[in-house]
Amino acid sequence: MIEFDHVSFAYEPDTPVLRELSFRIAPGESVGLIGANGAGKSTILKLMLGLLPCLEGEIRVDGLPVNKQNLTQIRRALGFVLQDSDSQMFMPTVFEDMMFAPRNYGLSKEEAETRVDAVLAELGLEALKHRYNHKISGGEKRMAAIATILAMEPKAIIMDEPSIALDPVNRRTVIRTVNALRMTKLLASHDLDMILDTCDRVLLLSGGRLAADGPAEEILRDQALLEANRMELPFCLAGYHPRGQAKA
Repeated sequence: MIEFDHVSFAYEPDTPVLRELSFRIAPGESVGLIGANGAGKSTILKLMLGLLPCLEGEIRVDGLPVNKQNLTQIRRALGFVLQDSDSQMFMPTVFEDMMFAPRNYGLSKEEAETRVDAVLAELGLEALKHRYNHKISGGEKRMAAIATILAMEPKAIIMDEPSIALDPVNRRTVIRTVNALRMTKLLASHDLDMILDTCDRVLLLSGGRLAADGPAEEILRDQALLEANRMELPFCLAGYHPRGQAKA
């Protein structure tokens, strides 16, 4: 579904952010992208969406090279939930935000509204349909942002720091929602407890390269590995719980 093949990138000459980075994410995988500040997580997300040019190497999404000719198809395949929901929710109401992409993809008003209603019902968010975005809470807005992306019916959902600034109740709601999604998922986050609760596999970035790639439970239990890459064990490992039983 997503493939990076020897990708290098730099914002400034001679200051590489990514170095010969290669990995593959298969359809249906749930993958956590972790690393200390400056490791390159956000850069990877922007590159796969074509928001930054791939300077060296190749990136493919759903079999298509990421280039100007394929951007429309690629951005339909990848639903991107931004770290800042205020930057994503730009229409007056949740309903108008959710209708925007389906209508622009050619669906009739009736078809788009049917899709919107189905997503809201699936997530239990019917009460938000006609709410004004500036009048809902941060947690409600994060859920509405996820609903907006799901209304696009992407093949994969990409989330940048999905738990940031959420209270414990809303955080658990987001975790349950992510676990219920039946599609390829890539979560970039510093919240290692959330990654443990939602992801089967982890990509650990350090210095623009992969320091580790493997089962989430193995990597997130490896204290020496995490500390060597400026990270710490998830809080929950003081009393480990099975996946899906999210703690606050």
